[in-house]
Amino acid sequence: MDLPAPIQAEVLRRLLRARDRMDAASQEAWPVERLARVSHISEAPFARLFKQAFGVPPHRYLLTRRIEKAATLLRDTDMPITEIAFGTGWASLGSFGRTFRDITGESPSAVRSRGPALAPGYVPACFLSAAQRPDLRTAVSEKRRQAAAGTTTASETKEL
Repeated sequence: MDLPAPIQAEVLRRLLRARDRMDAASQEAWPVERLARVSHISEAPFARLFKQAFGVPPHRYLLTRRIEKAATLLRDTDMPITEIAFGTGWASLGSFGRTFRDITGESPSAVRSRGPALAPGYVPACFLSAAQRPDLRTAVSEKRRQAAAGTTTASETKEL
């Protein structure tokens, strides 16, 4: 951010407030208007400042949190997939399954069939979540276009 240090610290504190609210209630709708109100920053610069501060736009950050939470519930509980989808903020099972597959590369059923990542108690849950966090530097819609065209990004090429 190209702001004086005291102002930059205040803006970052406000952005963190909005991010913490999304973390605490990722199943809720978080349009930019609501996030801007929470952070007391006007709507116009909010998304730009959020992306500068955290590296991803607010919507993509929220998607990451929802997928992360859904993956944990799929691995560690016997909840029905439909209940997990609606409980993590998705409006339909179809959009959940499609987005989950686009981001993680696996269907929700495949993640469930693998079972727990590690035995609970050995590694703190926050470390497990961070280690298994989906990489959303590329928008989901862009990933779909690339898959349809048969192209990959530089980060995807490294992974192959």
